Amino acid sequence: MRKLVYYVAVTLDGFIAAPDGSFDFFRPGTDYTDLIREHFPETLPAPALEAFGIGPEVANVKFDTVVSGRATYEVGASVGLTDQYPRLRQYVVSSTMGASPDPAVTLIADDPVGAIRELKREEGLDIYLCGGAALARTLAEEIDELVLKINPVAVGAGIPLFGGDFAPRRFRLTDVKAGETVSIQTYERTGEAR
Repeated sequence: MRKLVYYVAVTLDGFIAAPDGSFDFFRPGTDYTDLIREHFPETLPAPALEAFGIGPEVANVKFDTVVSGRATYEVGASVGLTDQYPRLRQYVVSSTMGASPDPAVTLIADDPVGAIRELKREEGLDIYLCGGAALARTLAEEIDELVLKINPVAVGAGIPLFGGDFAPRRFRLTDVKAGETVSIQTYERTGEAR
């Protein structure tokens, strides 16, 4: 069965964005670029593929599907980027969009948990949960793995990795890819009770 993987940049104190949703305070260096090019090339949005030198001959490494919440999707859509991840099957979870904004994007208007369970049963590579925190909270019990791009910055407040009520979830560290400006840490859900 495929895994749902929450793959996201995060601060040292556990935030994925500023209170207003911006994330321009993340300033990874070329080590980050090298790590992404080698291990997660398919996670780059369309404009970054060419800039990173990733052509169609480069195979997807970990993911073949991406799922985003409406607010996360709208970051790119607001500047005209509606087919954001051309190397992946794209899904947007929203009960307010009404229709898919692009032929390459499938809208999940209701029951995101059921939709993710169906996707997990399919053959293929893993499913990239792009964010944001509200969708991660909704899908928390379906998340099998965390891949955290930990940036060496603390911000004190903002949008947390998971929002919502106090609900401990246990994960086990399985891999670390360390660069000078970012550390990519992979955690697997343990299945332990809270």
